[in-house]
Amino acid sequence: MHTDNRKNLNAILKQFYELDYVHPEDIPNIDLYVDQVTTFIESQLASVKRNDDEKILTKTMINNYTKNHVLPSPDKKKYTRDHILTLILIYYLKSFLSIKDIQDLLEPVTEKYFGTESELSFYDLYEELVSLGNGQSKTLIKDVIAKYNATQSAFANAPEEDQGFLQNFAFICMLSFDVYIKKMMIETLIDMNNDTNVQEEDAE
Repeated sequence: MHTDNRKNLNAILKQFYELDYVHPEDIPNIDLYVDQVTTFIESQLASVKRNDDEKILTKTMINNYTKNHVLPSPDKKKYTRDHILTLILIYYLKSFLSIKDIQDLLEPVTEKYFGTESELSFYDLYEELVSLGNGQSKTLIKDVIAKYNATQSAFANAPEEDQGFLQNFAFICMLSFDVYIKKMMIETLIDMNNDTNVQEEDAE
């Protein structure tokens, strides 16, 4: 069982090594209709799908994001490169944040940089985020391996036939606790940003 757990981890890490962000230069700098947007994002994020039945993006999702002010409205039913960048960010964030939290996080950024021709564009912001994310990959993998190794001495008193199963359970719980703590931190930071924005509006 120990061997199986290690093989599974190696397979996951290999998949993680091969995982890549949508590169900024791959995003078309032309306006697209909604069908073209969904097709493009589906193709770009196909490698992160859990299974073939999962839908990365649909027309209904895009309409809901617009309705909830998470995504700026299109101009004459056409979506710009900044729309696509925002939809990619939404996809990553929605796996652990509510739509309200995503709105609170993205709205101040889109209000200031979406569709602007300023020195710092929305494209520049995304490019910087991708660069930061790529720099974290090795650190994240080391942390996952450390958590795995820490669980391999757990449940030493359990029946031998159950040890591998329980150690795998412990490993999943350790990863889950890590996600839980980081999610709490993210939500707290969003709340703090909201409080700051409200104070600034009241002071005006």
